[in-house]
Amino acid sequence: MVKVSELIIANPEFTSFDQLRELVVLVGQRGEVFLEFDVKPDYEDTPRNWHLELETAFYWGDRTEELKRQQVNEPPKKGD
Repeated sequence: MVKVSELIIANPEFTSFDQLRELVVLVGQRGEVFLEFDVKPDYEDTPRNWHLELETAFYWGDRTEELKRQQVNEPPKKGD
């Protein structure tokens, strides 16, 4: 298990949430099984849904951008 705080402390050169997200992708690909959301990242660009962004990056890895594009380009479902 890896904690978000451990990633932040180990990488003080990071200045953006995007850098942290990319690291989380790598950590997930390395084979870590669990990511603990013990602190909110204190970056200027940290989104409101930061935990969801990191969880998605951890479990889906490089496919996160692809998934976002699919959601944006997907036509509305019937009844929406």
